[in-house]
Amino acid sequence: MEPRELRDAFGQFATGVTVVTCTNEEGEPHGATVNAFTAVSLDPPLAQVTLGRTSKACQFLDGRPFAINVLAADQLDVAWHFAGRPAAETPAWAVGHTAPVLEGTAATISCRPWRTYDGGDHLIVIGEVEEVRIPGRDPLLFHGGVFRHLSPLEIGVAWNGSIDNPDHGWFDATAQFTPLGNATRV
Repeated sequence: MEPRELRDAFGQFATGVTVVTCTNEEGEPHGATVNAFTAVSLDPPLAQVTLGRTSKACQFLDGRPFAINVLAADQLDVAWHFAGRPAAETPAWAVGHTAPVLEGTAATISCRPWRTYDGGDHLIVIGEVEEVRIPGRDPLLFHGGVFRHLSPLEIGVAWNGSIDNPDHGWFDATAQFTPLGNATRV
């Protein structure tokens, strides 16, 4: 199989954008942009990230705590910074529960190491979730090789002028209708 074709197929799945953060050998904060993040389990609470074996972060995660920073819609520069295109301004760091975290994210998931698995040219790292922070910001998205933002779902022009529009009409999701059954016709 052609790698480009496989990459394009994988790219049809829209994902959020995360930066996995940890400390390097000197104890300094380090991060890597990844979109390979998966919720694994609620009991025990587990989350997974997948990193290329050649990334520095991959070397720093072996048996060490880390954080998954779900980037907010206005953090495109942060995504690029940790993907190898340094921003003019260094992203702001904060002290996290298990590892350094980034400020201004849509969510932060702090993890302790759980298991690591071989994933071919990637390493699959599963962490036990110790703490989450959800500031309520919209996330940055990635689809088809392009960064994107959330937008309202368009339900179609046909509904716009209708009083039966599911978003703005007379009836909402709690409305219940009873069939007439044996109604008399006039």
